[in-house]
Amino acid sequence: GTPGVGKTTLGKELASRTGMAYINVGDMAKEGELYEGFDEEYDCPILDEDRVVDELEDKMSEGGVIIDYHGCDFFPERWFDIVFVLRTENSFLYDRLESRGYKGKKLQDNIQCEIFQTLYEEAMSSYRAEIVHQLPSNTPEDLERNLDQIMQWIEQWMKDNN
Repeated sequence: GTPGVGKTTLGKELASRTGMAYINVGDMAKEGELYEGFDEEYDCPILDEDRVVDELEDKMSEGGVIIDYHGCDFFPERWFDIVFVLRTENSFLYDRLESRGYKGKKLQDNIQCEIFQTLYEEAMSSYRAEIVHQLPSNTPEDLERNLDQIMQWIEQWMKDNN
């Protein structure tokens, strides 16, 4: 999902409830300096996607990992049993991003990314459609519903695969 939709909050809470490993790709890239340059326009480093994949390969092959990142097209499909794309209404998202210090082109482009479903479309073109799901992420109630829904999915998956 777009920055500000609640990926980290959801991912950390899921990890807490399930005992699964949680990996925030942005944090991992920062710690390992997995970058290939700096984007002056967006004032952020450019992720070295190949190095990220190499860094994650062993953990992902073990399974039981929650990955948190806004993009997904460079992750191998074999890594995922299910992909959730969080979606947030623009009024909520604008306030969240503004409070993070986003402004100008970076703020507008992220809002447009959400309007045009860019990351959902990316997920749909990167993975089998039946494993990609959109979840609303506007309110604390949405968060609880999403956690409940994903926990039910995990429990079913465990029954079906163990």
